[in-house]
Amino acid sequence: MKKTLSIFLALGSISASVLFLPSACTKAKTPPALPEVTCNSTISFSTQIAPMIEENCAVCHGVGAGTSPVLSNHAEISANAEAIIQALRGTPQLMPQGGPALPDSLIQQFQCWLQQGRMQN
Repeated sequence: MKKTLSIFLALGSISASVLFLPSACTKAKTPPALPEVTCNSTISFSTQIAPMIEENCAVCHGVGAGTSPVLSNHAEISANAEAIIQALRGTPQLMPQGGPALPDSLIQQFQCWLQQGRMQN
């Protein structure tokens, strides 16, 4: 009887620790650090960033497209720049959704624009 009770208590203890273990893993994860890029020239919002967003993102994130965030002007793109670069790099989900990843050269342009202060030039 003592042996059965000991086994029951041990199993109960293991079950309790398993139940509480997942709650310790629900902490929000920090996005991975972006790889360092070297920016050799100033990136232009109007001639490089806006056309890239229009061509690759506006189908889903344009005015009236129904997907948030809307990325139709400098203020909206600038406000979402960190999330955009993470999504372009596949964190948490690769964008553009359902399409091929953008060329690394375009992703680096966007990251340079971000590093250069998100200028509206």
